[in-house]
Amino acid sequence: MGIILKPIDVVDDITQEEFMEKYLKPRVPVVIKNMARKWPAYQKWTMEYVKEVVGDVEVPLYDSKKADPAAPINTPTTKMKFADYIDLIQREPTDLRIFFFDPIKHANKLMDDFIAPKELMGGFLDKYPSMFFGGKSSVTFLHFDIDMAHIFHTHFNGRKHVKLFEHKWKERLYRLPYATYALEDYDIDNPDFEKYPALNGVEGIECFLEHGDTLFMPTGWWHWMKYLDGSFSISLRAWDKSWAVKAHSIWNLTVQRKFDDIMKSNFKNTYMEWKEKAAMKTAEMALKRGLPK
Repeated sequence: MGIILKPIDVVDDITQEEFMEKYLKPRVPVVIKNMARKWPAYQKWTMEYVKEVVGDVEVPLYDSKKADPAAPINTPTTKMKFADYIDLIQREPTDLRIFFFDPIKHANKLMDDFIAPKELMGGFLDKYPSMFFGGKSSVTFLHFDIDMAHIFHTHFNGRKHVKLFEHKWKERLYRLPYATYALEDYDIDNPDFEKYPALNGVEGIECFLEHGDTLFMPTGWWHWMKYLDGSFSISLRAWDKSWAVKAHSIWNLTVQRKFDDIMKSNFKNTYMEWKEKAAMKTAEMALKRGLPK
């Protein structure tokens, strides 16, 4: 059986009414082909342009290795000047990625080049655009976003492979306790079903983004991403109207994250081993109970 992936809905353009009824309210992902073609970024954002604008700002880089159990989440692997990193991902494959690059702080000029799609929905967090850069074959591990925002994720200068899973599959995806990510020991692109049987039968959505494509990811959706070329994306975030979702976001960002950091700092490998065993047990129980229903 394996993991069951269906192709994502793809539209060229979309009205607010259609977006609300088909995608926002039922929380279903969609790729919008033409949204970013109205942006100056569609033509301007080449590798050389962003390199020129950002320059020699030193940026943290992340790789695909399993996280250090004693380190806080999102601890970088190394640092590099932005311009040197852009040269690197244009020159050769690398698993090094830039994660949550802030254009307001580091490259305010880029803020003139994109427009949040407020004609589709409200609640945009205008102060928190974020950019992501990756070398060819680099991978973003399977996770959902800690702030539980809706995300409009637009890709530039290459291709990106994306797999998406509704939040209801979290136990079967081997979610780690007190975390927003899954076990890092399996490859969602080529899973070992004997070792991780709960993945067998998990249902998701798959898409391949090209230059200028915008992926709408509703709140809570798990996502795995692989850069098929050295390229980059920008994510624009918007709050869900639900106060329950907002409360979940605040819990994740405060209580859960702080507790997890304290436990990792004090108990290191012991705590991580417990988390991994708990994820395995929870997934096994979910599979036996036929969850989600």
